[in-house]
Amino acid sequence: MNNFKKVGLTALAGSLAAVSAHAAEMTVSGATMLTYTSEDSSEVTGNPFGMKTNLGFTASGEVNGYTVSYMQTSMDQFAGMSSARLSVDMGDMGTIAFDQGSGSGLATIDDKTPTAAEEIWDGLADSSTSGRVGAAGSSGVFNYVNTFSGVTFNGAARTGSGTKNSDGASSGAGGNAWDFALTASGDTMGVEGLTAGLGYGQAENGSATLTSDNDDQHMTVFANYTMGMVTAGVQMSGINKGAKASTDQEFTAWGVALNVNENLSVSYGESEVDFLKPSAKHVTESKEGFAVAYTMGSMKIAGNRNEVSGEAGVTGASDSMTEIALSFAF
Repeated sequence: MNNFKKVGLTALAGSLAAVSAHAAEMTVSGATMLTYTSEDSSEVTGNPFGMKTNLGFTASGEVNGYTVSYMQTSMDQFAGMSSARLSVDMGDMGTIAFDQGSGSGLATIDDKTPTAAEEIWDGLADSSTSGRVGAAGSSGVFNYVNTFSGVTFNGAARTGSGTKNSDGASSGAGGNAWDFALTASGDTMGVEGLTAGLGYGQAENGSATLTSDNDDQHMTVFANYTMGMVTAGVQMSGINKGAKASTDQEFTAWGVALNVNENLSVSYGESEVDFLKPSAKHVTESKEGFAVAYTMGSMKIAGNRNEVSGEAGVTGASDSMTEIALSFAF
């Protein structure tokens, strides 16, 4: 019996040594944000003050010659995991990852108009996704990223529903989807200060139920130009629904951001989403937003005011939101 114990301990020591030889380097970062939010007169604000605490964990190490990394972030007051990503960096062959919400493919360029703080749709719940592309989404997807001659390819693909799920199959319904984004800037574009990109994707929308004709199609193109303290940008997107009697969307947006100095920045932007209804009058959703941010070391105070009319393609529907946020990074 004693000999058996000694053998067991020796084997365990060997296991621990093997694990420690491939130990990962882990870093932790985080931020705490105190916010004041005011809704429009048609909504109940309740307690306007709130606090959000985010933590980000990143671990990386070398496994069989490849750099393997894992990240988990945005654990709001430890309520649960918001996003996670497991990546394998294969050097010149690119990086492959499984993404559970960190951002992949077409979703990484769904809105690239410049802003000093939040986007002009932030806080407008019923229209926050209007016109925003992303066929595959960023949850439950495999992601491949690589750069060729200065052009970055970011592709995503999923099987079934795009939902976050732990060990085992997802119970959510949904079809297969894929999409990609191509981006480039600077010397690659031949114009200093220019950043541009485009993307495309398709998503099945339930052909098994005999309710669809074709796959949904998502497409977008954007360009941002920086000259001195000013950055201006435009974006156009389209979402063509394949299901019968569905509503397509056409999105256009522009924004301008000004870095007044190294601490202060302001921005203004507008967007329109045309809801092309097959059997009713088309409706245009219009948004506008103003944002300002001031940074002092690890502390930042930011504010934004966003408004929308024709919200989510509903005639006469409107909304507005004002937020002031004080954040501390650590």
